[in-house]
Amino acid sequence: MRAIWKGALTFGLVNVPVKVYSATEDHDVSLHQVHNKDGGRIRYQRICEIDGEVVPYSDIDKAYDDGEKTVVLTKEDLESLPAERSREIDVVEFVPSEQIDLLTLDRAYYLEPDSASPKAYVLLRKTLEQTDRTAIVRFSLRQKTRLAALRVRDDVLVLQTLLWSDEVREAAFPSLDESVRISAKELELSASLVESFSSDFDPEEFKDEYQEELRTLIEAKLEKGDALDTSETFGEQEEEEAGGEVIDLMAALRASVEKSRAAREGGDAKAASGKTDAAAPAKADSKAPAKKPAAKKKKAS
Repeated sequence: MRAIWKGALTFGLVNVPVKVYSATEDHDVSLHQVHNKDGGRIRYQRICEIDGEVVPYSDIDKAYDDGEKTVVLTKEDLESLPAERSREIDVVEFVPSEQIDLLTLDRAYYLEPDSASPKAYVLLRKTLEQTDRTAIVRFSLRQKTRLAALRVRDDVLVLQTLLWSDEVREAAFPSLDESVRISAKELELSASLVESFSSDFDPEEFKDEYQEELRTLIEAKLEKGDALDTSETFGEQEEEEAGGEVIDLMAALRASVEKSRAAREGGDAKAASGKTDAAAPAKADSKAPAKKPAAKKKKAS
C-alpha cells in the first residue's frame, strides 16, 4: 500500500504523527466502451468550447458560475485555503460507539504510526478500546473538509469518513404512517424464521458471483471468440418467477420456516454421511496391520 496523506492526529496537547492509507480497493473487472459497429474504442477528451482544442489535464482550472458571472479558481487559490494547508486530524469529541449511524459511514482509511516511537499511537488505541468510545475527528483531504469516525480494528486505528447530516436524505414514506396490527403468532413465526437463518457472519464465505461469472465469460470469449454460445459456458438458465405480493402472511411464514428447517436438516444429514464415509477407509486401514503379524507367525512355524 502507498500512503495518500501524511499528518498528525491531535487530541488535547497529544500529537500522533500518522500516515493514511486507503483501507479498501475495487476488485471489479476493468471494462472500456467500444463502438458496437466496428469495435473502435470510445475515448473521452477535454475539449475547449472556444478554440475546439484538446486541453491537457495540467492546464485545467476550476470555476464557479452564479448565473451572471464566472469566477475562475486556480490550483494556487485552492491550495491557499487554511483548511487545505492543515496537516492535522483534530479530535473534536469522543462519543459512545453505538451513537454512530451506519448510514453515515463512507470511505475507510488505515492509520499507520509515523514516528520513532509508536507509544502515543498505542496509547490512543488502548484508550478507545477500554472506554468503548469512538473519536469524532475533522480534517481536510483532497480539497474537502471531512468529518470522520476514528475507531479500532484489530490493532490498527481506522479512520472512516462520515457523511454530513445534510447529505443523508429523510425517509418520508406516507405508507409507514398507517397503523398496522401485528399478531403475536405472526411475530413468533417471524422470529422462528430469523432463528432458522441465524449464523455467525464470516465475510470469507461470500463471493462476488457477478465478477466471477464475468471473468469466466471473458476467458471463454478469448478462447472461442464472438461465436461463443453462453449456454455452453453457464448452462441453460431458467428464469426465476418474480414473487408477487404476499397475501396470506401467516401461510408464507409457516412455509418459509418449514423450508428453511428442511434445508438445514438436509445439510446436517449430508455432513453426517460425509463424516461416516470419511471414517470407513480408516477402519479398513486399522484391520490391515493385524494381518501382517499372522503371516509372520505362520512363516516362523
